[in-house]
Amino acid sequence: MTGQPEYLPMTVAEGERLGIDQFDVVLVTGDAYVDHPSFGTALLGRVLWDAGYSVGVIAQPDWKSDEDLRRLGEPRLFFSVSAGNVDSLVNAFTPNLKRRRTDVYSPGGKLLRPDRATLVYTDRVHALFSKTPVVIGGIEASLRRFAHYDYWSDSVRQAILADAPADLLVFGMGERQVVAIADRLAAGEAARTLTDIPGTAYRVEKKAWRGMDQTGYVVLPDYAEIKENRYAYAKAFALHYNEQDPFRGRPVVQPHPKTVIVQNPPAMPLSSVELDRVYELPYTRRAHPSYTESIPALEPVRFSVVSHRGCFGACSFCALTHHQGRIIQSRSADSIVREVERMAKMPDFTGVVQDVGGPTANMYGIHCGQWETAGTCPDRRCTDCPALDRSHEEQLRLLRRLREIPEVKRVFIASGIRYDLIPEEENYLAEVCANHVSGHLKVAPEHVSERVCVCMGKPPREVFDTFRERFEALQEGKQKRQYLVPYFMSGHPGCRIEDMVELAEYVRDTGLYTEQVQDFTPTPMSISTTIYHTGLDPFTLEKVYVPKGREKRVQRALMHYRDPENYGLVCEGLRAAGREDLIGNAWRCLVPARRKGRGR
Repeated sequence: MTGQPEYLPMTVAEGERLGIDQFDVVLVTGDAYVDHPSFGTALLGRVLWDAGYSVGVIAQPDWKSDEDLRRLGEPRLFFSVSAGNVDSLVNAFTPNLKRRRTDVYSPGGKLLRPDRATLVYTDRVHALFSKTPVVIGGIEASLRRFAHYDYWSDSVRQAILADAPADLLVFGMGERQVVAIADRLAAGEAARTLTDIPGTAYRVEKKAWRGMDQTGYVVLPDYAEIKENRYAYAKAFALHYNEQDPFRGRPVVQPHPKTVIVQNPPAMPLSSVELDRVYELPYTRRAHPSYTESIPALEPVRFSVVSHRGCFGACSFCALTHHQGRIIQSRSADSIVREVERMAKMPDFTGVVQDVGGPTANMYGIHCGQWETAGTCPDRRCTDCPALDRSHEEQLRLLRRLREIPEVKRVFIASGIRYDLIPEEENYLAEVCANHVSGHLKVAPEHVSERVCVCMGKPPREVFDTFRERFEALQEGKQKRQYLVPYFMSGHPGCRIEDMVELAEYVRDTGLYTEQVQDFTPTPMSISTTIYHTGLDPFTLEKVYVPKGREKRVQRALMHYRDPENYGLVCEGLRAAGREDLIGNAWRCLVPARRKGRGR
């Protein structure tokens, strides 16, 4: 097979022009096909092609008809099924369970993806090609690999492999796994024998599991028990959470009524050389030419660069520990420079690099001496560890090199920074503000109440105050000042109405911009979701207060107390907190004592 195609084929005719009469692998995805490394289908497809396998793409198939899923025929090795870049239910519903009207991963923003897309697509593929192996992956499958609380049905659902007729589940970043699966199937192994690939989960018959040597496995409470017992649910979460390190993680098992789910330890992180190769494959950074309408999700990232993977922040509401892991995997500066130089030669490039970052932009280059041999520590948080090298000099050197590329006018950081990691003695913040922030710098304190910050796994208010003061000092004397855009969250476990009043007063006193307020959404496999469902801290089993129902609406309204539409809810919240003193006409009041017209 020749080198990489301009685009991964989406039709038989495109394959034939490349000399392909049967694809080795067919990728089925809930997203439109965009040939950009931020889109999982493009990245894995090109990685497989780089490994010598031909790959076809079926994007957003009509699941009510057989025609789309038969479009590329039966692959020689396997089908890979993914809901897309985002969870299909998070994509379809707002936090208060109202259905969204658009899908930014679809042409023209149209609604083309089914709810629970991984299950729907897998059922249809298996029905049409029952003898062909099916591998599921992506964020939706990855974070549903164990029994989990499902916010959208308000129930505990089985692990997705207990419902989906798939042979394997790939969790985390899947490059190693998909190539290993392809290699072994190509060598003649049966899909049912692929039970030892790190970063995958599989099914075992209950009778077979009972006959196996179970030494070395971490066995979770079974589905029936965690469905009925919140303590068992919390215990199960803590057990599998502690096994998500590629060096020290052990296989995790969870029995279900009709099968047993086994998760292998996570895949080893890619080295810098391996990451460089993945991201330097020849992506066009365009949607497939068959589309006549734009894909909204592409434009904000078209000329962005992924500099690293992983995040050791361990925020309670984030499931990244279960997906990318805590170990930072950074690309080489040379590779990133080459990628930007290639971008700069593209016809649509205007001189602006939209983002250079990862889950947290300023974790690039941060390193711990034991990550490469022993993984992360099981008993401490990296953010509090004195052994962690927090120097930001490597990131600054990278950004300086990118600014020196002749065709580049601006290099922005849009993916946000972790302010508690910035050393006070370095000039990092000054240089970033001077060269890599347009008008706004995104940060995520999430809250200021001490007990809520502890529950969220976020640094205390004092740390944010110190950062905010440093930022404001940098604005002195500027003709065009910059502004902080903080992300705040309402309705998080542990948060009471009085905590939201405290946050509203903080916003009032600091004059911070508060458009970026997220109502907590319980998504699978996060600490916060476990607390939301059980009312328990999974690691201590202590009880935690959980706001639900109308209180969540009141909490969110308190963050938008200036909006007249929220007047009634804000007053309700202030009265519930015993803070009627904030209803009135004095300067410190959040809302006036009386209001004419609607919403009184």
